[in-house]
Amino acid sequence: SFIYNCLIIFLASTNTTVEAARHFKVGGQFGWHEPPLNETDFYSEWAERNRFQVGDFLGNLNQFTCHIFVYAVFEYQNDSVLSVERWDYVDCNSNDPITSFDNGKSTFNLDRPGAFYFISGTGNHCKNGQKLLVEVMSPHPIPKSPPSISLPPEGFSAMAPSPSYSLEASASVVLSSISMSPFVTFGIVMLLAS
Repeated sequence: SFIYNCLIIFLASTNTTVEAARHFKVGGQFGWHEPPLNETDFYSEWAERNRFQVGDFLGNLNQFTCHIFVYAVFEYQNDSVLSVERWDYVDCNSNDPITSFDNGKSTFNLDRPGAFYFISGTGNHCKNGQKLLVEVMSPHPIPKSPPSISLPPEGFSAMAPSPSYSLEASASVVLSSISMSPFVTFGIVMLLAS
């Protein structure tokens, strides 16, 4: 909406850090249900179509940063969702879950890189394919600033560019950065608005 876009532009101009949450509804429109008999790979395929990283970095402009926190949302009726260890996932063992929910809507914070394992705790649903492995990738490393350029020793001044060339190049980079700033801000606003 217009107000949301204005808020984002305001935050971008005030050197503010913004953190957003991305929610993935497990199974998409299908939700968390026992899949049809011939679609036991449904949740594996869904997970492959929805790759994500913890703390994905969207942009950094004038100290405006935006990080994404990722959540898996399970919506279901007459069912349950269990967060389990790897071997309990493989064997569909619901006897010793890490966490267990049966309230119809469960949200899990995928807050670290690595594997998260989920199964249904209802009847044979897990053995019929109602289980999910979510592989969360490591966050992107924050790029380090480039090393500073040292000036050559006094005897090598002929190899260094003239001061006016260096000044023009610096001015060109600054002007390019300034002229690209509105486009980058617009791009970030459009990403967040979608």
